[in-house]
Amino acid sequence: MAVHHWSKNTWTGNRRNLLKVGTVGVSAIGLSRLISACGGSSSSNPLDGPVAKDMAIVQRWVPDQLGPGKVRLPVSLADNAGLLMKGPATLNAKVLNYLDNTVVEEGLVAERLWLGEGTAPFWTFYAEVEDVAMYALIVEGGPTDGAAFQIRDPKDLDVVHAGDSLPALQTPTTSDHSGVEPYCTRVPAPCPFHELTLANALATGQRVVFMVGTPAHCQTGVCAPVLEGLIEAAKEFSDVIFVHADVYADETATTTAPAVEALNLTFEPVLWVTDTSGVITHRFEGVWHDSEVRQVLA
Repeated sequence: MAVHHWSKNTWTGNRRNLLKVGTVGVSAIGLSRLISACGGSSSSNPLDGPVAKDMAIVQRWVPDQLGPGKVRLPVSLADNAGLLMKGPATLNAKVLNYLDNTVVEEGLVAERLWLGEGTAPFWTFYAEVEDVAMYALIVEGGPTDGAAFQIRDPKDLDVVHAGDSLPALQTPTTSDHSGVEPYCTRVPAPCPFHELTLANALATGQRVVFMVGTPAHCQTGVCAPVLEGLIEAAKEFSDVIFVHADVYADETATTTAPAVEALNLTFEPVLWVTDTSGVITHRFEGVWHDSEVRQVLA
């Protein structure tokens, strides 16, 4: 599928007096309609390549749904033609406060990750950012404006995040589709994460991994590959319950499913990990590698 920019918003700031925010690889769910965000074109393994100032550092997270604390910032590289299918094995970066250019954290390093054939590589940075403000992730060798993001007061965040309890939803199962048809759009067969509802999974007192995503509408970009990686990872964690909910309630992808509405989602895919009491410990969105999920479950 073609590269799609999920959204473009602007804020006033003192750097060029404009802060541009765009995401690629995060599908938007709005007006009961999915905007496809499958990035990249057919390719073999990603190749090494330099970072240049005329490239774009593309946010592959939702830039206005981050709260104070440890933030996850996956990025890809792009030029005027779209996401690049190559890049360095590692990227270095720092985080700046957007208003006064002060360095919030530096020495950040991210290794190149890849989801397989037809997908663009990405690099995931982690940073500790505590103050509610506007920031920029500046990648060494890249454009001086970097990739912008906003830290918001947790009470203003619409989507549940680390520290919140994951809502006990009655998600579709193999025995009760709850009006969602098809209940899982993975092809050629439904995924194995529909034995229990999310509510029942949380009631077991075990850790839960819950993913919302629509693989049929994103076969090569993000949603299908991250689900396949999750299926493989699940085989290693018998003490964790994995649950999947699709995005749409109908085959024509015109009506969003109840889980999407209940969670106030305007983007997908997204994945939550909980502790044994149902409290969220991690949230992944936009794009992730199964090794990241394995690491937090280990």
